[in-house]
Amino acid sequence: MSYLDNLLAQAKVTHASQPLFIQAVTEVLDTIRVAVDADPKYEKYGIVERLLEPDRQIVFRIPWVDDNGKVHVNRGYRVQYNNAIGPYKGGIRFHPSVNLDATKFLGFEQTFKNALTGLPIGGGKGGSDFDPKGRSEHEIMRFCQSLMNELYKHLGQDVDVPAGDIGVSAREVGFMVGQYKKLTDLYEGVFTGKGLTYGGSLARKEATGYGLIYLVNEMLKANGTSIDGKVCSVSGSGNVAIYTAQKAQELGGKVVTMSDSNGWIYDEQGVDIDALIQIKEIERKRLTEYLKYRPNAKYTEGGGVWSAKCDVALPCATQNELLIDDAKMLVANGCMALGEGANMPCSLEALAYFQANNVLFAPAKAANAGGVATSAMEMSQNSMRLHWTFEEVDQKLQNIMINIFKSMDEAAKRVGQERNYVLGANVAGFYKVAEAMIAQGVV
Repeated sequence: MSYLDNLLAQAKVTHASQPLFIQAVTEVLDTIRVAVDADPKYEKYGIVERLLEPDRQIVFRIPWVDDNGKVHVNRGYRVQYNNAIGPYKGGIRFHPSVNLDATKFLGFEQTFKNALTGLPIGGGKGGSDFDPKGRSEHEIMRFCQSLMNELYKHLGQDVDVPAGDIGVSAREVGFMVGQYKKLTDLYEGVFTGKGLTYGGSLARKEATGYGLIYLVNEMLKANGTSIDGKVCSVSGSGNVAIYTAQKAQELGGKVVTMSDSNGWIYDEQGVDIDALIQIKEIERKRLTEYLKYRPNAKYTEGGGVWSAKCDVALPCATQNELLIDDAKMLVANGCMALGEGANMPCSLEALAYFQANNVLFAPAKAANAGGVATSAMEMSQNSMRLHWTFEEVDQKLQNIMINIFKSMDEAAKRVGQERNYVLGANVAGFYKVAEAMIAQGVV
């Protein structure tokens, strides 16, 4: 059994109760094999063994009181995965599915994603199994304050800088920032995704979606085409999905689908972005409301968003939302490219099927890095007490995403796997993190 095969086998035993983490590790180890086998120093310095264990895992109780005076208790997590190239950086997620497995897999992925940006930020992730849906603003505020009563001890602008994620928007970030400031008396850029009145960055809300399209368009251009004129299917209807759709249509694509946890819409004319923003960001309602704006669109309860015919698929909802049967439908319907807007939205079987059928595939750790890249720019603005224009941030974001594509393209070619962008992204991220770890000794 080879070095990496042995490590993967051990990981499957050690982390047997964490299938998401094992899925992420399997994908990375399978693709970095060419790099690790080619240079014995990675085995000598135990780089992969060290990458399979986060620096620390913090689990804590979050008690809070609802509007009726009833006490609730949720569980909070922060996985500080790797800080070889900078302070831990990664979002906080509020969703019933959050557990140590999900947080750990996301922190592992974040480590490589952040390395790909070229910016000095390490990998981390956090969250809670708290569900903000149906909760009043005061309940959410009390919950955020209780969470921060414990988490603040582990944060700092040079230690760990969280951001928002699923279920955590500028509102929730604001409540956490306020409590952190009260507890520490520090006004520092310890959170990103803040409101514009207290240190937030323009274009942060749009960054993950915009960045996804910038990278996918660069991938298409490298293969002789572009997103202009392409029919695109998008899943999700949160921040990432909405601004993915907006930028795709700005660049000449036509987005025909969006979805939420109840169902999905198909709009042959191209989705109405203004209507989506009104429904999801302002009114916080379900996608069924979309038919009031576009009565000729179709709404379907349940899943099935990937049954629509498209040229480019853009999964932007959540992990493992696109399975092998979905991949087969997309290929049968002529899908030529896919960009992962969510974290690990495609199963390993779906990924393998896309690659076997020559679908251009932009993996999440590269394709959705625009959000964390812009968060790092927010950190820079906070440190320098500056505020860049939307156009300045957007241009820097576009340059970062183009450079990420070049890095993964060059890494794939370097190991003789041209057009294998999954391998290229993992190898490029691994090289950067591994070299930093070697330089800093066994710590």
